[in-house]
Amino acid sequence: MTLCPPARTTTTDRPRAQRPHGPPGGPPRRFRIAGADFSASIAVFLIALPLSLGIALATGAPLQAGLVAAAVGGIVAGRLGGSPLQVSGPAAGLTVVTAELIQRYGWRTTCAITVLAGLAQLGLAALRVARSALAVSPAIVHGMLAGIGVTIALAQLHIVLGGTPQSSAVDNALGLPAQLADASAAALVVSGLTIALLLLWPRLPGRTGRILRTVPAALAAVAAATAVAALAGLGVPRVDLPSWSSHALPGLPEGPVLGIAAGVLTITLVTSVQSLLSAVAVDKLAAKRAGATGTAAPRSRLDRELAGQGAANMVSGALGGLPVAGVAVRSVANVSAGAVSRNSSILHGLWIVLAALLLVPVLDLIPLPALAALVMVVGVQMVSITHIRTVTRHREVLVYAVTVAGVVFVGILEGVALGIAVAVAVAMHRLARTRITREERDGRQVVRIRGQLTFLAVPRLSRALHQIPPGADAVVELDGSFMDHAAFETLHDWQSSHVAHGGTVETTGPGGGRIAEPAPAGRAAAEPGAGAGARGAAARSGAHALGGQPCCRPWTPWRNHQCDERPPAGGTGGTTGQRLASGIGAFQRNTAPLVRDELARLAREGQRPSQLFLTCADSRLVTSMITSSGPGDLFTVRNVGNLVPLPGEESGDDSVAAAIEYAVEVLRVESITVCGHSGCGAMQALLNSDPADLAAPPSPLRRWLRHGLPSLERMASRRHAWARIAGRLPADAVEQLCLTNVVQQLEHLRAYEPVARRLADGTLTLHGMYFHVGEAQAYLLAGTDEVHSYDDVFNHVPPGAASEIRPGAASAASGAQSLEPARAS
Repeated sequence: MTLCPPARTTTTDRPRAQRPHGPPGGPPRRFRIAGADFSASIAVFLIALPLSLGIALATGAPLQAGLVAAAVGGIVAGRLGGSPLQVSGPAAGLTVVTAELIQRYGWRTTCAITVLAGLAQLGLAALRVARSALAVSPAIVHGMLAGIGVTIALAQLHIVLGGTPQSSAVDNALGLPAQLADASAAALVVSGLTIALLLLWPRLPGRTGRILRTVPAALAAVAAATAVAALAGLGVPRVDLPSWSSHALPGLPEGPVLGIAAGVLTITLVTSVQSLLSAVAVDKLAAKRAGATGTAAPRSRLDRELAGQGAANMVSGALGGLPVAGVAVRSVANVSAGAVSRNSSILHGLWIVLAALLLVPVLDLIPLPALAALVMVVGVQMVSITHIRTVTRHREVLVYAVTVAGVVFVGILEGVALGIAVAVAVAMHRLARTRITREERDGRQVVRIRGQLTFLAVPRLSRALHQIPPGADAVVELDGSFMDHAAFETLHDWQSSHVAHGGTVETTGPGGGRIAEPAPAGRAAAEPGAGAGARGAAARSGAHALGGQPCCRPWTPWRNHQCDERPPAGGTGGTTGQRLASGIGAFQRNTAPLVRDELARLAREGQRPSQLFLTCADSRLVTSMITSSGPGDLFTVRNVGNLVPLPGEESGDDSVAAAIEYAVEVLRVESITVCGHSGCGAMQALLNSDPADLAAPPSPLRRWLRHGLPSLERMASRRHAWARIAGRLPADAVEQLCLTNVVQQLEHLRAYEPVARRLADGTLTLHGMYFHVGEAQAYLLAGTDEVHSYDDVFNHVPPGAASEIRPGAASAASGAQSLEPARAS
């Protein structure tokens, strides 16, 4: 849509490379640490210190390697990673892998393998495949972690009893009776005290217990066991940290190439999947905390997080440390302690460095059975009852059990491969399992189809349909979430033939609701309880096949398409009027019966929209489609350029101001959304026009476009950097102005007195939105609770990453805002 002929080019069309990315000439930023980050770093450090030593003990690596990995994970991964609140370090999930590599190739080669694994992670991050790791079934991931936990617990149980673990979980299980018969009393006292405190410490009652619980349970348990062992003079082995001058560094890999490659692949796989899943979990915890406290944190950028983990593994391996991954225990403690930025993780790494240099005499007092008991409890906790209930509820127990057994009895890579194979087999079984029955009910022939309707079920479907007598009244009940093309064609062809022979066919969904066609994909019914928008969508799809004209197919474009009428040979006006009448007729016939009850309710109760949606008048912007909304959901205002004039500047036309006042004061909407879009003709006109031309004897269009001049000035201003979208600069100046205009119009909204008052009361939120028409991708602007003077960053998140819209927070470093893709709830 071109609103204004091109005029002369303005200074806003200069190359993007010349645009500033921050306020020039300003004072240098000061490195500031929030008090919440400082206190959280202390809490995480107190948990990480004993865990790092315990994990190093469990792998058979030098104990200092655990401290090196903890420090590098905190500093390097904390600084470079994409999950600000995640804490990285040596993880219990890597214990089995690292122990096997050390036993097979030695410590120096294991360090080299860690470096190579980090390099592989950097390569994967460059390929932007981080989101692909989340495609693995949760049952497989939970099964892998549970299998690792079982292996860890069996190995550490031998140290708890005063013995030495064997090389495999099977050998450890078989050797357990002999170890129980030869248990060490001193080791049992120390480890028993450690386990008791780990389990009871979080449950200490009363006010005193609440104060004591501020000390992490891991630190309290290890400290108490150390004190008892020292005071009682128990003869148990203790930590022995050698001099840093003799610390072993990596050497050239020695061993079979295939074996070393398998080790690199295993460490890469386990560290990457664990870190990414932990980052997603941290996002969920941070979102819950934001809902409770209003303290939001930026969402994780998974590809950057993968790169940060890769850099940390390279540094850790080069310095003689264990492999590094995101650790759920420390990350949860970090979020719970109130951390607000990555400074907490970095500080915790610095405290580890200071402890490793200054507290060696204190660390040498820790009994090894206490560390073994600590790691054993962590291993047992990795077999989560919650996860078992979840996979049971989703009927994936078989996948979980096979993965656990594979990891315990064969190995991690082999166990994961077995889990994937079983998951694929289960999915194929479910896809192919379709029940088709035929019965006579109330004089009608009823064909019930349960399950996914694919080409595998076409022979049975065709047999059941052709058993229905010609001319009979038939009902086809579809109860499934998928129908492929072969099944659709079979059902469509049979219905056409049956109707031609004098019969009738009614297609219903699982709730008995009538639908006009079996959709080839997705749920083919307007189910009871579905929203009006969903029911309308079902009706719209129903207008294009079963019962319609033969020209229609499910993939028929909706643009100016009508099934029931052929355009006459007359003029254009007659054709347009006929299309309008035909479309209305299709609504009355197909959609109205489905939405009539909903509209009747709205007519009785009046409109109660949840938000004011202010967007452009562009014909390609279908608000109900991109927001999956129906009647009564949105109070929509559309104008050229989605502009919000400043109060008092509408030049005699107060339509936008009146709509804002009515929505905020009378309808009491909970949010206001300003939605821009790609290829906006108003923004093109602004770029191609001189401001002086807009001030000339104005036409109505020029008078209106003057309200967009502040957006043009904002983009040209050196106080504001160019907005970014999905980590890149906009494709051209038009897209840049479209993005900038969204942010500028939100500023204009805040100038309205009713909006400002509701914002101050906390009863109204503002959202910015950008819809890329060509990509069918919607972005949501978070952090709109305040105006920032630096970057507006539009971060791309794949569909399904978030189930609800929450205002985000500005980045502590740059004051950046983020824009994330919307997803229909």
